[in-house]
Amino acid sequence: MLGGQEDVDSGQGENSENRIATIVLTSDVQAAIEQVLQNPGASPLDQPDFNPTDYINQLFPNEQSLSNIDDVIAKMECEVSVIDDNIRSVVRGQTNTGQDGRKALEDAQRTIMQLSSQITEIKTRAEKTEDMVKEITRDIKQLDSAKKNLTSAITTLNHLHMLVGGVESLTKLAEKRLYGEVLNPLQAITEVNLHFQQYTEVAHIKTLSDKVTQIHGELANQITEDFKNVFTPGQQNAMKMSLAQLADACRVVSVLEPRVKRDLLKWFINLQLQEYVQLFHENQDIAWLDKIDKRYAWIKRHLLDFEDKFGKIFPVDWEVSERITVQFCHTTHEQLSKLMTRRRMEIDVKLLLYAIGKTTAFEALLAKRFTGITLQDSPGKTPQSPQKPPIVQELKTESPAQSESEEGGIVKPVVSPFTDLIGSCFKPYLDIYTDSIDKNLAELIEQFLQAKIPADPVARTTVFPSCADLFVFYKKCMVQCVQLSNGKPMYDLAMIFKKYLREYAAKILESRIPKLTTSYTPSSISTSMSLLTRDLQNLSTAAGQVIHSFLKEGEAPRFTKDEIITICCILTTAEYCLETVQQLEDKLKEKVDQSFMDKIDLGEEKDVYHRIISNCIQFLVQDLETGCEPALIVMSKVQWQTISNVGDQSTFVNSIISHFKQTIPTIRDNLATSRKYYIQFCHKFVNSFIPKFINHLYKCRLTSVQESNVLGCEQLLLDTHSLKTVLLDLPSIGSQVNRKAPASFTKIVIKGMTKAEMIIKVVMAPVIPASVFTEQFLKLLPDSTLVEFHKVLDMKGMRRVDQAQLAELFKRTAPKENLSLALDAVSSSSVAAKILDSPESDKGRIKKLEKLIKKRLPN
Repeated sequence: MLGGQEDVDSGQGENSENRIATIVLTSDVQAAIEQVLQNPGASPLDQPDFNPTDYINQLFPNEQSLSNIDDVIAKMECEVSVIDDNIRSVVRGQTNTGQDGRKALEDAQRTIMQLSSQITEIKTRAEKTEDMVKEITRDIKQLDSAKKNLTSAITTLNHLHMLVGGVESLTKLAEKRLYGEVLNPLQAITEVNLHFQQYTEVAHIKTLSDKVTQIHGELANQITEDFKNVFTPGQQNAMKMSLAQLADACRVVSVLEPRVKRDLLKWFINLQLQEYVQLFHENQDIAWLDKIDKRYAWIKRHLLDFEDKFGKIFPVDWEVSERITVQFCHTTHEQLSKLMTRRRMEIDVKLLLYAIGKTTAFEALLAKRFTGITLQDSPGKTPQSPQKPPIVQELKTESPAQSESEEGGIVKPVVSPFTDLIGSCFKPYLDIYTDSIDKNLAELIEQFLQAKIPADPVARTTVFPSCADLFVFYKKCMVQCVQLSNGKPMYDLAMIFKKYLREYAAKILESRIPKLTTSYTPSSISTSMSLLTRDLQNLSTAAGQVIHSFLKEGEAPRFTKDEIITICCILTTAEYCLETVQQLEDKLKEKVDQSFMDKIDLGEEKDVYHRIISNCIQFLVQDLETGCEPALIVMSKVQWQTISNVGDQSTFVNSIISHFKQTIPTIRDNLATSRKYYIQFCHKFVNSFIPKFINHLYKCRLTSVQESNVLGCEQLLLDTHSLKTVLLDLPSIGSQVNRKAPASFTKIVIKGMTKAEMIIKVVMAPVIPASVFTEQFLKLLPDSTLVEFHKVLDMKGMRRVDQAQLAELFKRTAPKENLSLALDAVSSSSVAAKILDSPESDKGRIKKLEKLIKKRLPN
């Protein structure tokens, strides 16, 4: 046993070695495992790198420690004994485990064999039981089959007896027209006859079935003849039946084939509408649209009269009143279609809407009165798409069948089976309605043109009233058109809306923007050329001044206060239009049919109003700049070298501040509802004004080479700082509410005006030594070009000849990007000179200069 166990253990050991050989653990993982498995106080003997010599030296570090060698040896022997005991216990445990496993396996095999024998025995017993049950039930099945055949034979004989007797009795009852007594036997015989359809090869059965069919036909012809005798005028000699007999006859018809009922109702309904067809023939005056309500009044009276006299004749499930009404609708639709085709030129929008309103009210009344069940199999009713809204009455009387739900001001009728049953005949003529809307909008725009803006500013509003009137009219038209049709008429209406949105923008808004008149002088071209070539360091500013110089020759025109208010009103009106046009587009796409949704796009109209807003802001910026121009000219003409002391801010700064306080509050108050565009105006102004201020700053002669007086520089630096402070507070200047300016606006002002301050500080610096001056220039103005370097030297009063050495030093010291910008500016100025010298018109040259700016300017 031990040998076998050793073989097993050795085999397991070999397998373990093979498995271990395939596992490679990193040193970090091995250390972590050891840290988990080892106790903090584990013996050094358990260490993989155990060294006996070191361990002995650790136990006996000196001679005195040898005194307890006996104790150490005893301890070691004790540990060896404990380890031997553990090993012995493990070995014995493995031996017992193998014996227990073999015993358990033998028990399991023995139990499986017993279970298999029991299953086999149970299966054998089940087969024997099944054979016994089959023998017992064999006789019962035979008896059951016999009973079923006997029952079927008895039932068939009973049915045959009923069929034979019923055919004879039915023949006699039908001859006497006793329809009340015919009903029940007829129903029974009809059902029995269906049972015998599988035995038609039997001659007697076939004869009886043919007699039943013959009786059905005779009853159908006889009842139809009876109805004609009662309801057809001029049948005096014929025997007429009472209404009770006719009611019994209708119940008999219900049992007959559906074709009999259908033919009878068709004849009866045509008879009921015979008077209507003649009365409202297309040659009659009463048939025209202006008397369409008389058609509906006739059918209402006729239905009341019919239900009062003959309503009890027909079964309720026949829905005769509804069938008469449906046929009336089909007939009316056909008559109106033919009539309107023949007399199309006589239809106007008022008559069309009147007819649609009356028709819709009538259809709504039918929707409440009837269920519409007869329309499910009616050939004249075309299935409607559930998304397609019906023709509903236009601002007309309430309809009892109309379930109203207010959503966005639109009354939505419940779509019923009667919807558009008549009204669909008007849809081909809805272009008359859209043409009328086109004409009304043209008249409305003309009224807006004739209306004058109130002269009193107090009486004005920030938005033109005509704008609200236009969109109110749009809303009414859209609501009305949705009620008429959401197909092509709605799309045509959207196109009309687009047309008059553009006309309103052009005729009402753009045409009322005040214009500044100015005169051109022969010297304008040469002046513009000199301006452009002189301001090479900033091509955008230079070219912009060239373009605007054509408008600013001679006296600079200014807007009056009323004109500024008008521009603000146009801006706010355009903003209102822009927002409302977006809402209008969304609403049109929501209401129009799916097939036209992608075709509706008001993007061009929104761009028009965007352009008007941008133009208004540009006009306001231009006017504010024009007011600052005289003060900037004064600044450039001041003899700064002669200033002997630094005092308060200069007169030109006071003039600019006064101009701001006079103009900005008016603009801000009138743009109170358009805060974002007011901030945009402020952005555009400082973006335009600060470069212009710097250009005028370059024209100032602050010092001279001979004199080192920098008091003028200090004064101008003080003025620049004051102007910077004013510009930072520009959005709320003159306002009692101190509102903080946007961060983006503050950033623009600080960046631009800081550059102006740095220019003045560079001018204050001494030119000698040249390297220090150039270094100071590039430090304070790192993005400046060679042209700006020359301008700073001009401000110091240095002659161009003396600037050459400094310019060379600047070229060697400055980054290459600064020089490339300067070269690009020079190149652009030469091209601009050629444009200005060309024999084209002023407008043509302006367009070319604009293209040059877009092409040359860096982003």
